[in-house]
Amino acid sequence: MEDRAIAIDRSFIDRINQQQFSDIAHGHDYRKLGLSQHDFIGLFDSQLKSRLLDLESRQMRSRNQGFYTIGSAGHEGNAAYGLAFRVDDMAFLHYRSAAFMLERGRHLDGESQLYDMLLSFAAASDDPISGGRHKVLGSKALNIPPQTSTIASHLPKAVGAALSIPLTERVAVAAHMAADSVVLCNFGDASANHASAQTAINAACWAAYQHVPMPLVFICEDNGIGISTPTPQGWIAANFANRPALKYIRCDGRDILDCYQASRAAADYARTHRTPVFLHVRTVRLMGHAGSDAEIAYMSKQQILDNEAQDPLLVTAQQLIDSELMTATQIVERYQQLKTQIHAVANAAVSRPKLTSAADVMASIIPPKRDRLSPPNLDEQQLSLLLKADKASLGKPIHMGKLLNLTLTELMAKHKNIVVCGEDVGRKGGVYHVTARLVERFGPNRVINTLLDETSILGLGIGMAHNGILPIVEIQFLAYVHNAEDQIRGEAATLPFFSNGQFTNPMVIRIAGLAYQKGFGGHFHNDNSFAVFRDIPGVIIACPSNGFDAMAMLRECVRLALEEQRVVIFLEPIARYMTRDLLKEGDGLWSHSYQSEAASVPMRCGDFHVEGEGKALVMISYGNGYFLCRQAQQALLQQGWQVSVIDLRWLAPLNSQGLAAEISGATNVLVVDECRRTGSISEQICTELHEHLGDDTPRLARITAQDSFIPLADAATLPLPSRNDIMTKALAMLNDSNSNEAN
Repeated sequence: MEDRAIAIDRSFIDRINQQQFSDIAHGHDYRKLGLSQHDFIGLFDSQLKSRLLDLESRQMRSRNQGFYTIGSAGHEGNAAYGLAFRVDDMAFLHYRSAAFMLERGRHLDGESQLYDMLLSFAAASDDPISGGRHKVLGSKALNIPPQTSTIASHLPKAVGAALSIPLTERVAVAAHMAADSVVLCNFGDASANHASAQTAINAACWAAYQHVPMPLVFICEDNGIGISTPTPQGWIAANFANRPALKYIRCDGRDILDCYQASRAAADYARTHRTPVFLHVRTVRLMGHAGSDAEIAYMSKQQILDNEAQDPLLVTAQQLIDSELMTATQIVERYQQLKTQIHAVANAAVSRPKLTSAADVMASIIPPKRDRLSPPNLDEQQLSLLLKADKASLGKPIHMGKLLNLTLTELMAKHKNIVVCGEDVGRKGGVYHVTARLVERFGPNRVINTLLDETSILGLGIGMAHNGILPIVEIQFLAYVHNAEDQIRGEAATLPFFSNGQFTNPMVIRIAGLAYQKGFGGHFHNDNSFAVFRDIPGVIIACPSNGFDAMAMLRECVRLALEEQRVVIFLEPIARYMTRDLLKEGDGLWSHSYQSEAASVPMRCGDFHVEGEGKALVMISYGNGYFLCRQAQQALLQQGWQVSVIDLRWLAPLNSQGLAAEISGATNVLVVDECRRTGSISEQICTELHEHLGDDTPRLARITAQDSFIPLADAATLPLPSRNDIMTKALAMLNDSNSNEAN
């Protein structure tokens, strides 16, 4: 068959000239739907522009001037909800939504969507949304965060954003979205099968079933196929038409008037009732999934021609002709006029500069800092009243778990936009009681017990962060995050990058984890690997080893989120939650008194702690490893060795330059890493120390956990570094150094 873009182009013109229309139109009168002539013709213009952008993008690709050809052909009916929803209704869009973008942009003065989108197609550095980093549909002015997902990972954050609208009213937070806004997100019928879609729709229904306001519209654009795999007929309706607390509305997206009527109904229902709506939109896919996808490989020629006959542009054209608003000749002339215009704009766009250096590419990984006045610290009287129920814990050494709880309490009192959410964080206070009493102090609107689903928990936080809330979300155990890690990697961390810093979702993710536990056992409750976070650009990872540091570090994490708009992972070593002693029972060396923020010295990201001044051996560790190193250090000091220990505290970004300066002049360096030998941070530490110090690098060794999962019961510690392992390796290094010096 001939080139599909050329065939679709020719087919549309031929069918208009020959008045070959289908019988798809549902007989709506645009006037009875409240549409003006201007808006009806404007909708058609948005559809035409979307189609012609698709055709131009494929021509750009053939000229090696464009780089992404998944388009909207057949889905141009989504222009209808570009008009039906308000410009200030936040939209998380599927990649076949160009007509929506164009239509929404039509209603905002100063928008230049054609040029902007072609800059994106050409990966031009002055693309106003991504700065040339990706072909994305997004606009700050149009309230459309850019979306790169090819599946449905944007749906969980749409749930969070929708939940935040009424929530900001209840907790009196200055919100970015209007109180009567709704959130919409669209996706394909194939993506509806993805775990992210299923969990998001389930979470929205779960909340709405309990009468939690949820002004959200899910829009499933059902073209009946996912790349080459057909969707079973009736599958979407069978799955979603009868879900609890979910209003189901169906329409034909090939008919712009039918789609507009249903879209208005969906928007009005969600706005009025503040409950979720599932808008099921029938569409058709014209051309393959992308430029490299040849339909003829899995569809017959007749099926392809049958799809062309369902072209939504033909339906709108027929409606305009029947309404005597345009003639067939005028439609063809308008089409050709726009085609010429778009080609000319494309030629201008492809000539614009591209990103030319790694520094340019990476410039938006770290979001911009924002000017923000921090609220004053609580005074003694306010703090005394706030912590009245914890009076017995104040003024005496207590363990890390309780210190974290008191710090969270103070932070929530100081920052009224903090919302804590997660499984069991409410009345139970979390598995380890770190969130105890928070719900009594701040109420269920600021301490939200979620359903048991990590994707929903993280999506909730990401979405709330779009609307002025600072979420502190809790993942109950480190191993549980693996089910939902894409929400951090593919959604939270990429948003500043693909929006050129215009959109951010600052948040703190508290994760209880690491090994050495005695209460719970087995891999899921003793996971000793956080490598999954370490290669995510822009994410900060903090890991306190003791309660004193935990207080300052949690405050710094909140500051990083509020002032620097960062995504921060706060990794809490479960085995150290209740630890009070270091060397022997009753010594209290791992306990600390609570210090208010006003009475504390601030800590900054990257600050590490050095215990001791010895240079014969410097041990570097974090979390549980630092605890064990401190035990080994005491024994080595008693034997006369000069030993110091560094607690990293901040695991990403790693302050390798500071570490190199600190170990300069040391004889031996031992890195103790409680995570697995392969892929652990010890590899990075050793590599970067060598890179900084070169031939002056001290003798370097490491002790790590084995490349093993963690077993149950007493065997749980067998694959992990122990105090004795550290002592044995340290003494071997020290004695060997002495022997070499003697020789």
